[in-house]
Amino acid sequence: MVLRRQPARIVEGRVQGGYTDAWELVCCDCGDHPDLDHRDVSPELKRVRGPYPFAAGVAAYGEHVNLCHGRQPAHRPGRPVRDADDGSACVGGNGGRDD
Repeated sequence: MVLRRQPARIVEGRVQGGYTDAWELVCCDCGDHPDLDHRDVSPELKRVRGPYPFAAGVAAYGEHVNLCHGRQPAHRPGRPVRDADDGSACVGGNGGRDD
């Protein structure tokens, strides 16, 4: 999952027209893909994506991780990062996986 500046437009996976002042969440575990334009994702993914002002985007990021992926411990150098749960409460239902 990533919080990024919202591109003005994405065509064939490339940003066109620069970026807006808004921020958006892109959660691949929920079935979203960073190469898709905001207009090309489902209404459910649009609710996750935003757009958000920066501070609200940071808060939405934390809320989405906690609700959909389980709370993850902070990464400490020399220790492996634990995988999140299966994302069953997430937008994609199965965490965006095709199993």
